[in-house]
Amino acid sequence: MDNERQLLEDADRRALAYVDGIPQRRVFPAPEAIQALSAFDGPLPEQGRPAEEVLHQLDELGSPATTASNGGRYFGFVIGATLPAAAAAERLALAWDQCASSFDNSPAADRIEKVAARWVLESLGLPIGSAVGFGTSATACTLACLSAARRMLLARKGWDFDSDGLIGAPEVRVVVSASVHITVKKALRILGFGMNRLLAAPTDEYGRIDPARLPPLDDMTVLCLQAGEVNTGEFDPFAELIPRARAAGAWVHVDGAFGLWVRASSQAHLAAGVEQADSWTCDGHKWLNTPYDGAMAICRDTDALATAMNSDAAYATASRDAQKNLTLEFSRRARGIPIWAALAALGRNGLAGMIDRHLRQADHLATRLRAAGYQVINRVVLNQVLVRADSDEETVAIRNAAQASGEVWFGPTLWQGRPAFRLSVSSWRTTDADIEHLADLLARLKNCSR
Repeated sequence: MDNERQLLEDADRRALAYVDGIPQRRVFPAPEAIQALSAFDGPLPEQGRPAEEVLHQLDELGSPATTASNGGRYFGFVIGATLPAAAAAERLALAWDQCASSFDNSPAADRIEKVAARWVLESLGLPIGSAVGFGTSATACTLACLSAARRMLLARKGWDFDSDGLIGAPEVRVVVSASVHITVKKALRILGFGMNRLLAAPTDEYGRIDPARLPPLDDMTVLCLQAGEVNTGEFDPFAELIPRARAAGAWVHVDGAFGLWVRASSQAHLAAGVEQADSWTCDGHKWLNTPYDGAMAICRDTDALATAMNSDAAYATASRDAQKNLTLEFSRRARGIPIWAALAALGRNGLAGMIDRHLRQADHLATRLRAAGYQVINRVVLNQVLVRADSDEETVAIRNAAQASGEVWFGPTLWQGRPAFRLSVSSWRTTDADIEHLADLLARLKNCSR
């Protein structure tokens, strides 16, 4: 026990030193740090090493080769940092080491995750009483929601999916946005919906589905909408599209991995009408700033999700809203606990304040970049700033130079077939000074490229 305690205390010291050093750390690791990772290569050792040596190697070689996504100058992929309350809750939950599948496995996890589920629904303005499964990612949660959707549409036609599968079943059609996120396509592909059979709804110049060109819907259709297009941050016109879908008997699923959190802000009107959908996915590890991996599968019809995901066995039965009956995982960690901790620490006002600050910072960043001679492609309605320089070559060169500097990091994208870069403001650690630093760096790089 003394050795275990010393080891955990050493891990805590190293973790605290890492967090303390984030402001001085390169946002993307230096080439020599990446090269040093080769020391991890090698065969499985015949004899184990002392645990303290293992931890030492992990920290000394691994820490320098990490991206500082837990800092304030990481602007890639809508990756938030981890709020202190959520990080601390994760550490405690790790010590608990619960198999958080049901009340019988962990009364504490079961009760806390149920409260977290209710708080998520309240924060997002979604129907209270909806099922909330805390899964690994928006991809996994989309898979769960779309499984429930298909199963329910088939049941309405009298088809027993659980007993008879898909052979000979009525066809379920899927309509997606032309700018649908790849994770939705991945979930659909895994479920057996061929990519050539998806119906792509044309979009407008902002990446939103154009209601005038929406493919026909019926009671065997799943319509997939977006809350926060990945490049522009735009929202499909839910208030117009969802009533049409519901009138046709279609199931509406909303991919709200990060954009759904705008419902907790002063700009909730951007996602007006989204609460009328049948299911939603949302990440905690993006804009809520919780640790990886924590996401939510949300379904208006609790039974639809609970029956699709049910994993009761003779030796392990549980309530329909037990997490093992709402997610893909049977054995799972309590992903809802850091989500509960983040919401408890922020409160309604703190959550709104954090999101509103990011919206303001993104808007200011766009203003600075326009003044520096950049083309800001999108309207910047959310936390995404989509940018080009004067030519494709200059855009790529500036992006590469910014990444190589180690001062900031953001990733590439394509918009309408041409290179651009996407700046995502989503870290609770990002200050106004960090935004100014990014804008100053990009202005200097623009001047140097002339």
